[in-house]
Amino acid sequence: MSTVVALIDGEHYPPVVRSALAALSSEFDVVTAAFVGGTEKVDSGNDEVYGVPVIRGATAAEALSEAIARYRPHAVVDLSDEPVLSADDRFRLASIALAHGVEYRGADFTFSPPRAKLDLRTPALAIIGTGKRVGKTAVSAHVARWLKERGVDVVVVAMGRGGPAAPELIRGDEVELTTADLLQLAKQGKHAASDNYEDAMMSRVTTVGCRRCGGGLAGETFFSNVAEGARLADTLGKDLVVLEGSGAAIPPVAADATLLVVGAGQGVRYVEGYFGPFRLARADGVVVAGAEEPVASAAQVEALVAAIERIRPGVPVVRTVFRPRPLEPIEGARVFFASTAPEALLERLGRHLEAAYGCEVVATSPDLSNRAKLRDAIAAVAGKVDVYVTELKAAAIDVVAALGEEMGVRTVLADNVPEPVGDDDLDGLIGALHALATERGGKGGA
Repeated sequence: MSTVVALIDGEHYPPVVRSALAALSSEFDVVTAAFVGGTEKVDSGNDEVYGVPVIRGATAAEALSEAIARYRPHAVVDLSDEPVLSADDRFRLASIALAHGVEYRGADFTFSPPRAKLDLRTPALAIIGTGKRVGKTAVSAHVARWLKERGVDVVVVAMGRGGPAAPELIRGDEVELTTADLLQLAKQGKHAASDNYEDAMMSRVTTVGCRRCGGGLAGETFFSNVAEGARLADTLGKDLVVLEGSGAAIPPVAADATLLVVGAGQGVRYVEGYFGPFRLARADGVVVAGAEEPVASAAQVEALVAAIERIRPGVPVVRTVFRPRPLEPIEGARVFFASTAPEALLERLGRHLEAAYGCEVVATSPDLSNRAKLRDAIAAVAGKVDVYVTELKAAAIDVVAALGEEMGVRTVLADNVPEPVGDDDLDGLIGALHALATERGGKGGA
């Protein structure tokens, strides 16, 4: 019989709660009840009335954490209600349960922890995010590149909404992909801007491209072939497998260390609410990406970092910004720059391209993920530019590079390089996570 911890409150009359616990005991072994608050219908200190051991704490979170640590149940069953537990409170408690691999159930909901479908022999570092367009792939590419430069043989397993039907191995460390190569892939009907192509081109490492569809609140996917791709990566004899998430989805493969990428523009809500605390509980390090105005003010970034440290005291946090790095020379060229960055940030990115690479940025577009608007923006600069510079995302190949080929305009792909803010130590964090993954992987996983 499955063991459960029940959550109870003092807004329910104790005999009613005892009756509910008895009914629950017909199906489960109710090992304890965690008292989560409320005083209206209870006398303190009279816990014997419930018929099961009761655990109390200074907060509901403390009571639940103690109950899970002591009894290690299969599930938590929430018999509480408003006003003792709000929806936000329940997500926080569910995050605690899921972080321990325990299911969290209520009257009309069930939250299940994402399950790893595969354990690797090779040490694995997962890079996950709090959503789409937070810079996770750029961070992943930088991590792979940084490690490769220090002699670590890396393979990246990337999962995406546009990935291949069967895991696709790309020897980015042996073969240099070009824009023309990606155009040919696009003509074959492939999503040539998938994350595995970006990782292979930007970092020159081996990648395995996978696909996924659907994403649950806690990061589970409805469908993916990632376990199959990770199994392939595990046969390559590499030093480290980097498991790259997709949006807020988490790779269904056991990781020895985890880096969480949080978008600064998402705000505190994404780490305090929903399953933000659950993702933080998995993290051995955090990158706050896009930590600059107008994406987020200094005060907003400070509040976000404070929230992270409050939820996960002691977890290393690094703030970064992104800057484009063209893969080919563009000096002296008139440039059209296409990006997924917020429109208000494009002027700064354009100035960076001009100062660092000696070009003239004639026009920019934030509509790389909106094909109709992107075509209009390119049509508006017809005959006025020599080069299209674009991130390798969304419509970079099937629109930007395809129109470039048609109009005789060169397309240059650009990396998104994360740069630490102030004295934050991104390189130190990467090195520490690699060491942690290697240590834990050597012991058979975390």
